[in-house]
Amino acid sequence: MFTKVLISEDMQDINKGVYTSLCELGVKEIQQVQYCDDAYLRIKKAILDDAPFQLLISDLSFKSDYREQRFPSGESLIKTLKEEYPSLKIIVYSVEDRLQKVRTLISDYQIDAYVCKSRNGLIELGKAIKSVLSDATYLSPEVSQAFNTNQDLEIDDYDIQLLEHLSNGLSQEEISAYFKTKNMSPSSLSSIEKRLNKLRIVFKANNAIHLVATAKDLGLI
Repeated sequence: MFTKVLISEDMQDINKGVYTSLCELGVKEIQQVQYCDDAYLRIKKAILDDAPFQLLISDLSFKSDYREQRFPSGESLIKTLKEEYPSLKIIVYSVEDRLQKVRTLISDYQIDAYVCKSRNGLIELGKAIKSVLSDATYLSPEVSQAFNTNQDLEIDDYDIQLLEHLSNGLSQEEISAYFKTKNMSPSSLSSIEKRLNKLRIVFKANNAIHLVATAKDLGLI
């Protein structure tokens, strides 16, 4: 079993639940932080002290407050940690169940497990910890279809943003204007129209409402 684990979670009740689960698994040293910046500093210092953490369990969403953070989210923390310390095992424990997000975290950031906070979340977390200990990747049931070939729809992060803005009620003209302010490309109205037409074909959607509904059903947005 892992002997030194760090929990990065800003909700105290969840922190306690994860802590208890780790104790039951026999983890000897467990540390807890409520800010991603603190997690990064703890991990860095532990390595400098030649007593590294073996596992990080982190949420993705952290509520902002008076403290300015270098890492405002678990995703930004994980991205940096995997770049700097690729051998560190990381389990995401989050309420978010979008399949596209899971694919990105597994494929791009090489996290070791993704567990959804749910009624059986702590049970699934225990399974994930044992799997990661054996160098296996683990996905909880809610997101187990993330790498199903039937879900491979050849879309990228740009498409996801486009769908998210559409789901929030923005028109194509408004999306185009927003992308231009953010220097995102392509941002022209014609390019956005072509991309949405492509997505409608990919998802076999009759219209924009059907497209958004299908994307939500698949956990993409």
